[in-house]
Amino acid sequence: MSVLRFHMNSSMSPSEVMGVLTDFSPARAEQWPTIDAEHFTVHERGENWAEVTEGTESGWERARYEWDPSGDTVTATTLDSKVFGPGGGWVFQMTPEGEGTRVDIQLDREHPTTFKGKMLGVILPFAGPVFKKSFKEPLKSA
Repeated sequence: MSVLRFHMNSSMSPSEVMGVLTDFSPARAEQWPTIDAEHFTVHERGENWAEVTEGTESGWERARYEWDPSGDTVTATTLDSKVFGPGGGWVFQMTPEGEGTRVDIQLDREHPTTFKGKMLGVILPFAGPVFKKSFKEPLKSA
């Protein structure tokens, strides 16, 4: 298993960060640089969960997001992925900090199924700066 952990400081409140992470409207593909409209599908949605496919031609993922609207954590469990296959996923933990929010992010990848996935699994623990860049604008991070 490959694991990446990093944090970001957002100028938004925890509830605003929660709103960005759980917004599965068509605007999601416009907000996130790693999601294009052609690879964004909401399969099912409930009050505190959503099953979506999102990403790009080179790397998409189908995941089940779960959250407590009054809580501080969003979890995305990977159901399938072009590069990594099922297993693992994302955990976003929000903590109020000063005028904004500290967002602790963890990405787990289990048992890559492709050659590309196996190679990326090796470098994943060192890829924090790449992921931080993709989250910077949506999470309004400095």
